[in-house]
Parts: sequence; structure tokens; C-alpha cells
Amino acid sequence: MTNTTEALCEVPANEVFIFAYSLVFLVSLVLNCFPLAVHFCSDQRVQSSITVYMNNLIAADFFLCLSLLLRIASYADSTIMMFNIYCSFGATAFYINMYASILFMEFIAINRYLKIVRPLETHTLQTVRTARYISGAIWFVLLAISSIYVILYLSTSWSKTKPEVFICDFQDSSQISAAYTSVHSASFVIFIFILVSLIFLYWKTLQKLREVQLSTQAEFNRQKFRKSKQNMLVLVVIFCVCFVPYHLVRLPYIFIRHLLNDCTSIQALHILKEVTALLAALNVSLDPLIYFFFCKAFRDKVNLISCQNCP
Repeated sequence: MTNTTEALCEVPANEVFIFAYSLVFLVSLVLNCFPLAVHFCSDQRVQSSITVYMNNLIAADFFLCLSLLLRIASYADSTIMMFNIYCSFGATAFYINMYASILFMEFIAINRYLKIVRPLETHTLQTVRTARYISGAIWFVLLAISSIYVILYLSTSWSKTKPEVFICDFQDSSQISAAYTSVHSASFVIFIFILVSLIFLYWKTLQKLREVQLSTQAEFNRQKFRKSKQNMLVLVVIFCVCFVPYHLVRLPYIFIRHLLNDCTSIQALHILKEVTALLAALNVSLDPLIYFFFCKAFRDKVNLISCQNCP
């Protein structure tokens, strides 16, 4: 690829992505400020495993929302400095918080399922202490892996001159390319496991609901299980809409990106990946639905504000 093709290999439709990501950022910021307010205003002494995971999901969503600023800036400013800052820190922050959200959604679903199938027991995963340990481990592992990537990028891939292909994924050194492929392949396997487990948990919840409907249990219990089924459905739908398209595109992307030798193919592949990444970012705007359906404290706060605003 020659230098004459340099301009052609920059990301097309920058204005479209700037507008789309800016809209997602503004909507997400507004919607996530309220969960943050509920978190800081609520009594932190009263906690459950669900609220621990929910608080960590709120934090992941908020930081993911902030990371969109660097993504927007990378489209608006095509200088080599912004390119390096985004590729090293911006993209890393985006992926840390996206996979943190995915993992915390999984543990929220597991805890909800255990509460349905074992309503009179407390599994180890349902204790606050275990939830805190798991949350800490998730952040530690994600930050450790991301730190290795950033250090590799800074030492091997920090560009001092404008590259011919102005896209982060096409500037990898041999070391960082191997690490990039390994991490994203492992992430895909973990994502598929989580996706299958979420579908399984929802299916088992449906089975439990059928058992309750066929039994002579009180109508209150039937309504309770029906509500739990609806909650699980909200989580599974949000998860699938936001993350499945991204991972279906991401895995082929990491293996064929360096096999392309013309700008048109590179641009088309990158636009497809960015559209699915935009869907993944949309998760930040939809997660407040999870807070509302899964967290009673959040619902109570919403109802209190609604009542205060009533004439």
C-alpha cells in the first residue's frame, strides 16, 4: 500500500460516527446519572449480592460512557497524537468496561436464578462477601490484561508519523498482534459461554414458572415467578441486542484484518465493526432498565420522585 492511498485508508463517515457516539454519550450520561445518585444516596449498610454486582455494573457503565469521549475525539481529530492516545488508552478503556458489564450481567442473572430455584437457601454466590471478592477479581483481571496491552502498545506501536492505514487494529507490532488475537479469541469463547448460560438460566426460569403454574401454590408466588421471568427476559434481550452482533463480527475481523490489501475492503470491514461497537456502547443506555427491574431500591427511588412530581 503506497502513501498515495493514505487518505483513502482513513475511516470514512467520520461525521456519522461522531453524531452517533455523541448521541449515545449524552443519552447514556443522563440515564446513568440517576442510578449513580440512587447509589450514593441509598443506605450502603443494607446490601445483597445483587446490589454489589449492580453497583459494579453502574460503575462499568459510567466509565464506558466516559470512554466514548475519546472515541468521539479520535473521529473529530485526525492528528497522530490523538490516534496514539485513543489506540492505547481510549480503546482499552472501552473494552475493559464493556467486558466488565458483560461479566456483571452474568452474575446478576446467576443470583436471580438461584433466588428463584432456591428461595429458602443462600448459596455461596449469593453472599455479599463472595460478591465483593468476585467483583474485585473481575476488575483486577481486566485491568491487569489491559495494562499489559497498553505497555506493549507504548513500547512497540506508538507511531511518530501518520500511518498509511489510520485504524488502530492495523498498526499492531508482531508482539501486540499475537497478544491482541489471543485476548480477543479468549474473550469470544468466554462471551459464548456467558451467552449460552444466560439462555439456559432463562429457560430454567421458564420451567420453574410452568411448575408453579401447574401446582397449587398461591397466586402471589405465581406472580412473583412471572415477574422474575420478565426480569430475566429483559436482561437476555439487552445482552443479545448489544453484544451478539459485535462478537459475531469481531472474531472474523481479528483474523482477516491483515489479509486485506486494498482500502475499500479495509474501510468496509472497519465500518461494519464500528457499527456493531456502537450497538455494544448502546448497552450503557439500556442498562438502567436492568436497574429498574432488578433493584428494588432503584424502583423505590423512581416511584418516590414520580410521586413528588405528581400534582
